[in-house]
Amino acid sequence: MKKKLYTAIGLMSGTSMDGIDLSIISSDGYDEFSNILDDYYEYDKNLQDHLVRLRDLILTKKDLSQNSENLRELERNLTLFHANAVNQTLKKYRNPIDLIGFHGQTIFHNPHEKITNQLGDGKLLSQIVKKKVVYDFRQADIQNDGQGAPLTPIFHYILSKKINQNFNIKFPIGFLNIGGIANVTKIINDSDNFKNTLSAFDIGPGNCLIDEWVRNNSNKKFDTNGELAKAGKVDQLILNQAIDNFKINSYSQSLDVKNFDVSFARGLSLEDGCATITDFTAYLIAEGLKHISEKNSIKFLLCGGGRKNKYLINSIKNYISNENKIGLENIDNYHLNGDNIESQAFAFLAIRSFLNLPISFSTTTGCKESTVGGKLAKNF
Repeated sequence: MKKKLYTAIGLMSGTSMDGIDLSIISSDGYDEFSNILDDYYEYDKNLQDHLVRLRDLILTKKDLSQNSENLRELERNLTLFHANAVNQTLKKYRNPIDLIGFHGQTIFHNPHEKITNQLGDGKLLSQIVKKKVVYDFRQADIQNDGQGAPLTPIFHYILSKKINQNFNIKFPIGFLNIGGIANVTKIINDSDNFKNTLSAFDIGPGNCLIDEWVRNNSNKKFDTNGELAKAGKVDQLILNQAIDNFKINSYSQSLDVKNFDVSFARGLSLEDGCATITDFTAYLIAEGLKHISEKNSIKFLLCGGGRKNKYLINSIKNYISNENKIGLENIDNYHLNGDNIESQAFAFLAIRSFLNLPISFSTTTGCKESTVGGKLAKNF
């Protein structure tokens, strides 16, 4: 019997804090998936500055409570911005929407203390846009001893099946998402025994260090296509020291932008610092790819904003040049939008959550058992 198809909006605002990726998809929450629309809404400067400033202030659980009033105001403003984005999209797409997957904006993430804070008021969003909203996706996983991230692997699994069928790409298939943080997913085969099929983890910084350096040292927000890094020269001594001082001994922990900083590049020019930081980022990503690949020959499909940074991607390729079994290719080559994989994913996760299906697994977040995440708000 054919399962019911749901139409859902996914809203993703990542660690780059530049705006909202929005997608509309149709899916049954199991195997069927089609993408309907992708869009992007850039944060205004005041909202972005407020987000970055507060995130940088909050380093501990105590900081959360000390800044609670500011956080409430920011959460309201952020939710109103999301509501406006949804309502603008609904003027373009007039067919019924069943659900909205609302990721929110991560301000603090510490699985060890079982705390994750994504700003975003699901009840308020539901009230304004008059739709069912699924939000707070990470808390249940963390309460179940998981890391709360990455949550996209179950969606990567659906995409891998489509790619395997439509383009005859053999399993295992990998996904390398380079957002603020870089994470990888490996799908061994198309079995729905996810514990044996899926593995995933965070592997290092993605765009976060590069973006921070550029914001701190210029009037730009990011290094477009890696042009600043290309114009600079890697300081090999500083790079080697950074690599020696930052070791990822285990990939069992999720990562946050606050796990890293750009202080090691202090004193370098804008371009040289950009080149050195980008090379450091590439090294850590390459090490993560080697770790998850093990003895498999595997093609990794690149998604996220970082895939557009040509200097970063070339640096990763240099670090894996002796690894004949690892390939990198843009996911866009397979008729998918690499900018919106995560927003599509949160629409898909909203449908799975609504159907009481698990969204995280022991081999993806380290949770004790497969976990249904997300809270449902119907406030209209």
